[in-house]
Amino acid sequence: MHPRNDNLLQNARNLRRNMTKEERHLWLDFLKRYPVRFRRQEIIGNFIVDFFCSSAALVVELDGSQHYEDHGKACDEERTRYLESCGLKVLRFSNLDVWRNFRGVCEQIDMVVAQRTPQSARSSLTAPLSGEHKSVLP
Repeated sequence: MHPRNDNLLQNARNLRRNMTKEERHLWLDFLKRYPVRFRRQEIIGNFIVDFFCSSAALVVELDGSQHYEDHGKACDEERTRYLESCGLKVLRFSNLDVWRNFRGVCEQIDMVVAQRTPQSARSSLTAPLSGEHKSVLP
């Protein structure tokens, strides 16, 4: 279990209800039905991450234009350092990646989950992961 700031709970709920178009696309068209469970807008420490897979210790972040400004970059670097110090792998994709290369985004997530999830956790899945069968990919 990772640490969490429960003061962020209402904000996380609001973010789940008001996902960006890119978050909604990735959630509804891939992660929601993915055979390894992902959670949306998960609180980890003092941060709310876009998507979190605890069995793979994986955070997936979608970055809009504000993440490419100096302040946004600095905040993202601090956030990534903290998440990595918790033993988590952080994957970042731009919103543009989601629209222009959705399948590639999904394949990269699938590959990292397959690498970071113990075989025993995958043995009970109804849909196989990367390298076995691509039916889970859009």
